[in-house]
Amino acid sequence: MQKLHPTQQNLLDILKKNSDEPLTIREIQERVGASSPSVIHHHITKLIEKGYLRRNPSNSSDYQVLADNPEKETAYLNVYGMAQCGPKGSFLDGNPIDRIRISSRVLSFPASEAFVVKAKGNSMTPKINPGDLVIAKKTNTINNNDTVICINKGEVLIKKIQKIKNESGNTVYNLISLNQKFSPFIADEDFRIEGIVKGVISYSL
Repeated sequence: MQKLHPTQQNLLDILKKNSDEPLTIREIQERVGASSPSVIHHHITKLIEKGYLRRNPSNSSDYQVLADNPEKETAYLNVYGMAQCGPKGSFLDGNPIDRIRISSRVLSFPASEAFVVKAKGNSMTPKINPGDLVIAKKTNTINNNDTVICINKGEVLIKKIQKIKNESGNTVYNLISLNQKFSPFIADEDFRIEGIVKGVISYSL
């Protein structure tokens, strides 16, 4: 573990305490007692380089505290096939078919929350093709139009998801393929989400 400058340790503690309501650079500067915003930017850059922080790729002012221990530069992620799954178990409980090494910096979340699925079928083309490696984050919290790894009728699927109201007024999930040859359908009672798709490594070219 790389030793932290006292200002960096103080900065890291402040970011942890305010992770739910991130502070502006000016607010951080005031709490750290730094002489200028550039000093804060310098120490944030060093914390990213040391593996304590990760910048949100979609919001340059948002930083994620990874852990008390820095994340390694590379991580090995389990790769799972899209085999049938039991009625209650997660397919992530099974044995991975492979492992791949990936740079932790290409992920927008901790590598410990990541897994990989080897895609099959062409229901999600052109975005996801057979044989592509789909990187996902373990979660069951999603928003409309997210692409997810899910279980439906015991089958592992990759689908775009929407919440809709059925004829009884109840909220149900509509599972949508990107390939228009496949019609949307309503999720079954055993439906559950394993993760949200965060990236695709294409092997179809």
